[in-house]
Amino acid sequence: MLEDVLAGHIEITPDVCGGKPHIVGRRITVQSIVVWHERMGLSADEIATEYGLTLGDVYAALAYYYDHRTAIDDTIRADRTFVEELRNLTPSRIPEKLRGAAR
Repeated sequence: MLEDVLAGHIEITPDVCGGKPHIVGRRITVQSIVVWHERMGLSADEIATEYGLTLGDVYAALAYYYDHRTAIDDTIRADRTFVEELRNLTPSRIPEKLRGAAR
């Protein structure tokens, strides 16, 4: 029965969101909802309101996360590592521009 409830809210489609679990009919991943809730401290109500989701969508995403925590946490870490590698390859020019503007 729980799987039926989650299936009404969460899907995994290979060509959508890079194959990550996401809200049915939306491009909002379970991973994003977890980050907003667990790491940024947004409530389920705030997430639902901000992104036009139902509370059922948000709670289904969180339930899915708690059932698949290791895999999703690994994906979050991998994404963070990827971003850091990109930052190292393409350093920001903003500090340089700010130094030039201060002269």
